[in-house]
Amino acid sequence: MQELEKIWMNGELVDWADAKVHVGTHGLHYGSGVFEGIRAYETPKGSAVFRLTDHLQRLQNSARLLNMDLGYSLTELRSACMDLIGANGVRECYLRPIAFFGYGELGVSATGNPVDVVVMSWPWGTYLGAEGMEKGIRAKISSWTRIGPNVIPHVAKATGIYLNSMLAVMEAQRGGYDEAILLTDEGYIADGSGENLFLVKDGTIYTPDLSASILPGINLDTVRGQSERWSHWLEYATSEPARAQA
Repeated sequence: MQELEKIWMNGELVDWADAKVHVGTHGLHYGSGVFEGIRAYETPKGSAVFRLTDHLQRLQNSARLLNMDLGYSLTELRSACMDLIGANGVRECYLRPIAFFGYGELGVSATGNPVDVVVMSWPWGTYLGAEGMEKGIRAKISSWTRIGPNVIPHVAKATGIYLNSMLAVMEAQRGGYDEAILLTDEGYIADGSGENLFLVKDGTIYTPDLSASILPGINLDTVRGQSERWSHWLEYATSEPARAQA
């Protein structure tokens, strides 16, 4: 990860090295957090963030499922992302908004713990590597199954859920593969460790249904609505620092 200048943390831009939490943070011990992964692209108009509002709405939805009050409106979170892009001066980057129950009580219940809300950004290339884009990857059916719908809320992009994904992809990599494919308990295809899955057959795109315990992916939703113009989903950075780079 390439360190940049600033991180947005609990309402203000702080130096990268100063964005710290206590080791007694609830989210560290129990995986009680939610996050998003968002791409900002360099365009002739400046930085354009792909479906930023939809990503942040999913962040809020995930938080509600964990009984977590973010304490910031959608508009405030959008501004935080835009301000961070401008402050760091990197037009094309990955945005990582994350919220988690912070330092307070350390029982399993998070009742009464504060909620920390953070947005990071850094340059991050293709998720599975440039070579994977050119030559394809090798994927393995994992021995780990995708979590069931009444085990953990699968529609939430929650930090603790990704232990399931971590175990699957590390198993695949130990076997010489690049990625894992997780199945449901019934043996149907669910998703990859960090992405939704698509199959193209006879010119038609197929994806698993939400009933397969998959994450309601933003890209998945985009592909399903591909007849609309892509520009509808590009949100341009409008803060002063970001405009200066256009």
